[in-house]
Amino acid sequence: MYLSVVIPAYNEEKRLPKTLKEISSYLEKQNYDYEIIVVNDGSKDKTAEIIKELISEIKNLKLIDNKENRGKGFVVRQGLLEAKGEYRLFTDADNSTPISEIEKFFPYFKKGYDIVIGSRDIKGAIIKNPQPLYRRILGDIFSLLSRVIVGYWGIKDSQCGFKAFTAKAANDILPKCRINRFAFDPEIIKLAKKMNYKIKEVPIIWENEPHTKVDFKNTIKMGIDLLIIRWNLLTGKYKI
Repeated sequence: MYLSVVIPAYNEEKRLPKTLKEISSYLEKQNYDYEIIVVNDGSKDKTAEIIKELISEIKNLKLIDNKENRGKGFVVRQGLLEAKGEYRLFTDADNSTPISEIEKFFPYFKKGYDIVIGSRDIKGAIIKNPQPLYRRILGDIFSLLSRVIVGYWGIKDSQCGFKAFTAKAANDILPKCRINRFAFDPEIIKLAKKMNYKIKEVPIIWENEPHTKVDFKNTIKMGIDLLIIRWNLLTGKYKI
């Protein structure tokens, strides 16, 4: 298995079918083996039922069906750890970044990088339909707090939902992670750096989805999670 594509999903019955068909259409044209894994995070709508119906239509589609909501960080880790691919990508159900952008990642894996991160904040990124100003300000504040509190530098966009790992990096780093909600990305980046994995940030195409699930309340919770990560680092809970 060359590539695994992991999609976390919570109440995505409306957006996910279109996203899956676009991802499948692209991957079917490639000359490598792949799988598409949807991880249902205890959705209250018909997300799981719709995915089960699509399995007969979409090649190599799989479902991990959690009956309770555990958080995006939890289900992303779950999907990446159950994946079989040599390279493992997670991407969002809203399809903000087209799956074809993964082609920018492979050359860096060949150069020895272990994690490649899609970025909206470095030169070369293309942003379609930008976020509202208040969302951009909240994002910038969270990004700065992430670097200061968690203690990593050199990564401009920790929160973009388009990241890929080698199988070894995923299997080594993710079992150590503890943050289950939206602030899981800074934790992964920090642990990867502490474990001396090589990270590359790559500019991508990204289109804002107006119906985002990250609001001001969640941003506050993310800030608290940053403090928890810092505490875990200080108290040696990650056992690195």
